[in-house]
Amino acid sequence: MRSRVVHSHTRTITRLGAGCALVVALAFAAPLAAQQGKPAGTPAPSGPIGNGVAATEAASEHVLRVCGDPDNLPFSNEKQEGFENKIAALIARDLGDSVHYLWWPHRRGFVRSTLRAGECDMLIGVPLGFDPVATTRPYYRSTYYIVTRADQSPRITSLDDPALHKLKVGVNMIGYDYTNTPPAHALGARGIQVKGYSTFYGPDAGSEPQDIIDAVGKKEIDVAVVWGPLAGYFAKRSSVPLTLVALPDSDEASATGYPFAYDIAIGVRRSDKLLRAQVDSILVRRHDDIARILGEFGIPTVTKK
Repeated sequence: MRSRVVHSHTRTITRLGAGCALVVALAFAAPLAAQQGKPAGTPAPSGPIGNGVAATEAASEHVLRVCGDPDNLPFSNEKQEGFENKIAALIARDLGDSVHYLWWPHRRGFVRSTLRAGECDMLIGVPLGFDPVATTRPYYRSTYYIVTRADQSPRITSLDDPALHKLKVGVNMIGYDYTNTPPAHALGARGIQVKGYSTFYGPDAGSEPQDIIDAVGKKEIDVAVVWGPLAGYFAKRSSVPLTLVALPDSDEASATGYPFAYDIAIGVRRSDKLLRAQVDSILVRRHDDIARILGEFGIPTVTKK
């Protein structure tokens, strides 16, 4: 039974712009690096959550409590405008539930403070097999993309293109060497100089998640290597035509061997076997509807090779 009082929290900290990118990076990060914490500010109460019911109001039995980031488009936000919000609503409808959110910025400790603490029931958008949770079947697979202006010549289609050594290349950086994004490691292994763009954003960070895509359009950099959902969503909204080229499943051309492509699933508590089975069934039955949502947001997907 999922009826509990729902609490909502916010943090005055830098948001995780590439929300899934950090989860992806942490999924294979060295244990030592995973123990390095990040500063957090003072918690402050937020306003209404979910369908507008106040945070102090007890939820009914037919409530699906979702862990969500309140400011992390295209994934989710407090106005429920992200593609993960739309998928959560679809799942809740099939379960006959309404949706309530526990708003908590994605950062280290997110899973421990939300899902594993019993404050919510579902975390949408985690790599398949992500150890802290039980994952459903994947509902999409994406990879990192090379982003260039459509009028750029010659076209860059690989991280092994010699031209990259002469071009201005941008990549999202997390800041801790062992937990950096896979393309940051791959470019470094090839000796390619890069300009780093923060994975974290917010009022205190002075950056936004679309900055790296905007920099390509403004010719501040020639090439960007970006996680698929961010690349597709912001490229679709760019005033400058951009070209996206998918990276392969993994970096087999260098010694790093890091994966670039990930199956993305939904995380639940390991004890919630019934909920996991129900969501698995919904993901199969509503496959076409989920694909439509991803398409509307410009989320590029790839098939497993």
